[in-house]
Amino acid sequence: MEEQNQTPTPNTQAAEDAARTPEAGADEVGRLTQQVAELEAKAKEHYDMFLRATAEGENIRRRSQDEVAKAHKFAIESFADNLVPVMDSLQAALADGTGDLGKLREGVELTARQLAAAFERGRIVEVNPVGEKFDPHRHQAISMVPSEQEPNTVVNVLQRGYMIADRVLRPALVTVSAPR
Repeated sequence: MEEQNQTPTPNTQAAEDAARTPEAGADEVGRLTQQVAELEAKAKEHYDMFLRATAEGENIRRRSQDEVAKAHKFAIESFADNLVPVMDSLQAALADGTGDLGKLREGVELTARQLAAAFERGRIVEVNPVGEKFDPHRHQAISMVPSEQEPNTVVNVLQRGYMIADRVLRPALVTVSAPR
């Protein structure tokens, strides 16, 4: 039989060294066991930290969803609170059976002022564009009429429009000057 020439590798060398000195092998096993235990403890600690961070993130997400839902639900509360006195005035006018037209007109004017104040507090702006250039984003043309004004100028407002901030709630219904 041929004898193979073997060169010792680090693994075989370590195994041979461990076999020669049993105490050294036991010390190495003890050291490695302790190192494994320390690494397992550190991994468990990191996993616990991960679980806590994940739970905290979920709690934050849930809280913010609840806050957004409440904001949507109660956003109109302030505006509605401003409209209650207007309704009170209208109901008082309907309950008045005297038939005095002067008094009724005075009550309607007061109610209109209350409504205008509620609109102002709610940042609702009236669009009354007589004399302005026609803007299809804010106006709805009902008809075109001959006029001395420039073409496409608002001549008459049939129904006022309303905006909140830069958003149109309702476009103004207008009559526009026709081209000459």
